[in-house]
Amino acid sequence: MVNTVSRAALILNYLSDHDEQGVSEIAKTLEIPKSSAHSILETLVYYKLVEKDERTSRFHLGIKLIELGYLAQGEQGLVRIARPFLHGLNNETEETIHLTVLDNDEVLYIDCVESRLRLRTYSVIGVRAPLYCTSVGKALLAWQPEDYINNYLIQTEFTAETPRTITDSEAMKIELAKVRAQGFAIDDREHEEHLRCIGAPIRNAHGEVFASLSISGPEVRMKSERIINLAKQITNITTEISRKLGYRE
Repeated sequence: MVNTVSRAALILNYLSDHDEQGVSEIAKTLEIPKSSAHSILETLVYYKLVEKDERTSRFHLGIKLIELGYLAQGEQGLVRIARPFLHGLNNETEETIHLTVLDNDEVLYIDCVESRLRLRTYSVIGVRAPLYCTSVGKALLAWQPEDYINNYLIQTEFTAETPRTITDSEAMKIELAKVRAQGFAIDDREHEEHLRCIGAPIRNAHGEVFASLSISGPEVRMKSERIINLAKQITNITTEISRKLGYRE
């Protein structure tokens, strides 16, 4: 085995079982020279496999591993299956496309193809966001079991991210019913001002909504007439991704 690669694997495995660790702790525990451990960690940070807290100089696993994990084992390789569709939708719309999953009552962004236009939405891979004020979140939440939705609405503290954020549970129930009826969700400047997004659900082989896809863009380009057309495009794409994952209506 290549010694450096072996040591890098040891460090990643060690960080997977521990909270933030300093280079001295890592080197001592794994019996690696401190200088070597430091060099390997800096390389892993460069490739986003590890992240460094600049305040404490301690290390933890990085966001790139999220994507790699889903590529390797997540729902038969969700990212691998969906990625060509993300690129295709990006080429057709010229807007930013995000792929997300439901994780601990939040949206987790796991893949993205950015718009090439100067005014655009940027990638947020590895970032979490609320379900109630994002199009991808509402698309995930709307098709969950009724008990799940009710518990979520009771336990969630709604925060007004913008003046347009829905912060009332009864209003959210109405919104989710609308999402189910039309087959897609809209974030109308509810999470970020001046940004509109359209989200649609992705189902696994069991018919469960576990992921979602969005088209995001500045409000100046995302007018109501265009949103109608984009909604048709994205629901066609998420239907096709669901079929690739084994879902049959």
